[in-house]
This record gives sequence, C-alpha cells and structure tokens, in this order.
Amino acid sequence: MLTQNDIEGLESCLSTRLAFGTAGLRAQMGAGFARLNSLTIIQTSQGLADYLLSTVPNTIEAGIVIGHDARHNSELFAQLAAAVFESKGILVWWYEDIVHTPLVPFGVQKLHAAAGIMITASHNPARDNGYKLYDHNGCQINSPADSRIANFILRNLKPQTWTSQASPLRRPVLAAMQSQYMQCLGQLPNPSQTCNGSIHFVYTALHGVGLRYFSLAIEMIGMTNRMTVVDQQAQPNPDFPTVQYPNPEEKGALDLAISTADEKNIRLILANDPDADRFAVAEKVADHWHQFTGDQVGVLLAYWIFSSRSSQLTTDDTMLTTAVSSQMLSNIAEVEGFTVQETLTGFKWLGNVAQDLKELGKRVHFAYEEALGYMIPSIVSDKDGITAAAMFLSACSTWGSPWAQLQKLYEKYGYFATTNTYWRSSDVTKTESVFEAIRNLEQPFPSQVGYRRVMRWRDLTTGYDSATEANVPDLPTSASTQMITCWLDGSDSDNGIRFTIRASGTEPKIKLYLECCSKHQDSAHKGAVETLQYLRHSWFHDPILQIEDRYADI
Repeated sequence: MLTQNDIEGLESCLSTRLAFGTAGLRAQMGAGFARLNSLTIIQTSQGLADYLLSTVPNTIEAGIVIGHDARHNSELFAQLAAAVFESKGILVWWYEDIVHTPLVPFGVQKLHAAAGIMITASHNPARDNGYKLYDHNGCQINSPADSRIANFILRNLKPQTWTSQASPLRRPVLAAMQSQYMQCLGQLPNPSQTCNGSIHFVYTALHGVGLRYFSLAIEMIGMTNRMTVVDQQAQPNPDFPTVQYPNPEEKGALDLAISTADEKNIRLILANDPDADRFAVAEKVADHWHQFTGDQVGVLLAYWIFSSRSSQLTTDDTMLTTAVSSQMLSNIAEVEGFTVQETLTGFKWLGNVAQDLKELGKRVHFAYEEALGYMIPSIVSDKDGITAAAMFLSACSTWGSPWAQLQKLYEKYGYFATTNTYWRSSDVTKTESVFEAIRNLEQPFPSQVGYRRVMRWRDLTTGYDSATEANVPDLPTSASTQMITCWLDGSDSDNGIRFTIRASGTEPKIKLYLECCSKHQDSAHKGAVETLQYLRHSWFHDPILQIEDRYADI
C-alpha cells in the first residue's frame, strides 16, 4: 500500500484499533491494527488472560476452552491464542479439530472452565474471521466485562510470545465433549413411538462444519437414512464458492438445496450456517418453496417443547424471546399457562437471563430470537443450530408437515404477520437525526401513527415507557443505542400492531420489526403492510434513506 501510495487503504488498516465488544472481535483479516491477524489475536489473548487472572480466582486450574471453525487462519489463530494462555501457566482445554460454535460454551459449562474462545466469523463473508468469548457460565459476555477486557488488551500490546506450538498445558478434549454433547441431545423429546416414516429431507451445511455434527445428531434420533446432503456444500470450504453470502437468511443461499430437493422430489430442507449455531428451514407448499422465518421456527419449536411435556406447565415454566421477535409465543403462553419473558436482542441477554431465572427457581425450557437463533438451556446457554435442527426433525416426525402444523397454531392462537425490513443510509450521521425527528413529532410521544392510536411507547434510548410505574422501562436502557417500540390499537379487522425501530450497531442501517395480529391471515397481512407504508412515507421519507429492495414498491 505504501509503495502504491494507497493512503486510504493504509488509513483503513492502521488509523483505528479493533474494538473488543460483547461479541468479542469480528473483522476482515489482513495487516494492520484494524484487521484480524496474528498480532491482534496475540494482543487480545494477552489482555484476556490478564483479565481472567485478575478476576477469576481459579483461572490457572480451571483453564480455558478453545475451538475453531474451518475458515482461513482459524486453526492458526486458535493455536496462537492457546500458546498465550499456556505461557501464563493457564490450562487449555483444546478442541483439536474443527467444531461447531455451541461446543465451546458446552465445554465451558461441563469442564467448569474460566472462559471459552471460539475462532469464527459465523456467516460473514470469506475474508472475515472472529474471536468469540464466553464467560465462566457458558454465556456470551455482557457489559461492562467487554470494556474491562478492552482496557486489559490495551495494556498488553507488546507480544510476550509468538508461537503456535503446544505445551503440556494443552489438553485435547474434543472426543469427550462431543460424546457428552450427543448424550445430552439424546435426552431431548424423541418421537420414536410415533415416527412418521415418510419424512425425508435435504440438508446443507453451506460449506461449514455442520455436517459432521448434524450426522451424529440425527443418528441419535434414528433418522440417518432420511437425509439427502447437498454435495456441493457438504464439506468445509473457507471460500464459500457456491454462495454470495454463507447466511441462510440471505436470498439465494438455499438455491442449491432447493434444486437438489426438486431433483429428488423432497419437500423439506434444513440448513445450518457455517459455524452451525443458526438453523433454517424451507418446505415446499403446493408448488412454492416457503422459507420459514425465525419467528415461525421459534414458535414451532416452543410449541413442540410445550406439547411434549408429560406434566402441565405453570407460571414457573418459562420461555424467552426478544423485544424484536414475534408476540405469538406470548399469546400461546397466556392461553396455556406458562410464562414468556422478553429480553433485549442477542444471546448475551437470552443466555444470562435464563441462568438468572434458574437461580430464582424458575424452569427455563427454551429461548429464541428472530435471526434464526434457538437455545435449549439444558444443553447450551447460547444458540445451537444442531440441537435445534435435531429437535425440529423429531417434531416433523410427529407433525408430518411443519407448514400444516403452523397453520393449526395460527387457527388456534391467531395470525401474526411480520414485515421486518431496514433502511440503509450513505450518511452515518443520519440515523441519530431520524430518531430525534421521531421523538419530536409530539411530546412525550406521538399519540397516533396513521389512523391508529398509540397504546404504549417505550424508548430504551431515553429511558421512557408510557405503560410502567414512573415511566421506567422494564428492559435495560442505553443512551448510546437507538431503540423505540410502539404498540398501536386494533382496527375493525385486526387486534393491533407492535413495531420496533432500532439502529444497527455495525452498519448504517435503521431496522424495523413490525407485526400485526388478527384472527384472519389476510387482515393481519393488510394491517402490517398499511403500517409499513405509513412509516415509510411519514417517518422515513428522507431521500438518503433507501429501503431494502423487496419493499421498494410499497
């Protein structure tokens, strides 16, 4: 770059340092302080090691679990990190081959480790990698631990060791942890007495690590001979050559799976993202492929867990979801007598809240967020695409068609139509001005959105909730994070609307999560679309804001 006088490129690599957050690190690989490379991995590991030695009394003996996926440099980065901890006398519980991300928090809990590290960038593009951190409880870290670790990193920038060679402190534990994980999975609700022999499915690992672990999982539930694998995407390939983005949420990611299913006359597709912590489903309904939303899969899994219980659930039985996920699970819980509690977005909240509730004597059976993440707290305190996929298959063996089962739930509990979307801006300062303009529409909040009355207004940025005592929100607030939720009254044809707008923490995007509930599918969809139209033309009308393509004509 220097010889080519690429000043902009040099600035992007060197002008800022990678920021350590609750998700750890995730960035493009390359040279420089703003990139993920051997030096930044060593610096991060040195800071983390000193942080653990300062805050966790038995860190040396408890050790740290380290795993990696199949991305470029993942194994090297894991080895460099392990050598740093070993140089400080800390035991390393070592996964000696590629693993799916949930096996790291599983190992942390089973081995009572001080922490866990997974080298992965999940479903990011091939140029990226990451350094994901789990606390001693097997949950993702939360604030203020991230800022404290970041300070320790800044104190440890000079490399004290630069080797990938193992020491006697490195203990291979993959076989033992994999075996225990599968034993736990085998204790999930199993349809062995009611197995539907007609269920066949196509599976894709999207060039990631999932196939090995998913194959072991379905062997536990006796469904190995029902699977057809997408051969072109079966084995790990860090270049992800058949997809533009290795994310099952992205358009086109399941195209090869669909063509394989059509060729084999199979009507069900299951997919994991490359590190197999997320799970996606598609089913051919009549002649059309329907890809289920994260909310739909979450509700189906939750209902399967509820209906598989041998005893009636009570209010001490809890399931978790997030403030931007569907309200359908809450409706089910209200009818059936168990509890649903919302958290902020992300499994750093879902996992830690689940453990807090457990300490209070509650039984937490399940948690999910709309971004294809599902957690079974009895196995892992984080999202787990392998466990979710195996459980979903068990449920399908009873249901037959998951689409048909979903329609039964809609008929019983109401239709919930979502129109989740986003606006992108080329001006990173625009987001704050948009939110301020919304807050200034009316004081203390807008009384109407279109023809609908505002029934409740919650602003987690300013710390205001119109429906609570003293107007204090029931969720954590943050002045640095833009997030507003609004509840609207019903119309003649629906039961009302809830929507949340929030700023992306990583991109110049404003995200919208909008849902309308009704007794009828058409009216639920109509209410959602009408509200989206109003918001687009009244709140997000600035020409610099570009809505995603699928809603461009609304």
